[in-house]
Amino acid sequence: MFYCASFREHLEMPARKPQNCPHRTRFGKNIASLRARRHLTQERLAEKAGVIARYLQSVEAGEFVPSLPTLARLKSGLRCDWGELFAGCDKAQNKME
Repeated sequence: MFYCASFREHLEMPARKPQNCPHRTRFGKNIASLRARRHLTQERLAEKAGVIARYLQSVEAGEFVPSLPTLARLKSGLRCDWGELFAGCDKAQNKME
């Protein structure tokens, strides 16, 4: 069997998480704020959205951005509109420039 060490090196996961960007941080704060206003725990919202609570915690911390289907389920669970989910994200872009 042919083995190429350099090819395998590209398949390995990075040792550190990527740094948070302002968009993910702002989006995560929006999710946390909407959840708190609706008196939902992370566990309850995660259940409604079909994700695990640890993943939701990571989203709120700005570590991940959910996929579109998960975003739609979060929106439904939070009973909000798209504008509320992404409020302030355009301002995060302006801070980067």
